[in-house]
Amino acid sequence: MNTKERFKEDFDILEKFINEHQIVLFNDDVNTFDFVIDALIDVCEHDLIQAEQCALLVHYKGKATVKTGTVEDLKPRASKLLEMGLSAELV
Repeated sequence: MNTKERFKEDFDILEKFINEHQIVLFNDDVNTFDFVIDALIDVCEHDLIQAEQCALLVHYKGKATVKTGTVEDLKPRASKLLEMGLSAELV
């Protein structure tokens, strides 16, 4: 592998990493597990198992990343979670 190919490969990996953002969901004492699970299925397109695992992580750790991707994809999803009364942040 020559230097140019290696540099391009490193650049492609870095570019993908830089463009990746995340929605962080925070624990609260208001919403039920079922509500959070349903919201993650609806808004973040999780399957049932993934939504349950994320809800448990949020509950026990205080927060968890529930979706990663581009800002363009995540911004409306984060807004929808906030509209539903969940505590979420796009980072």
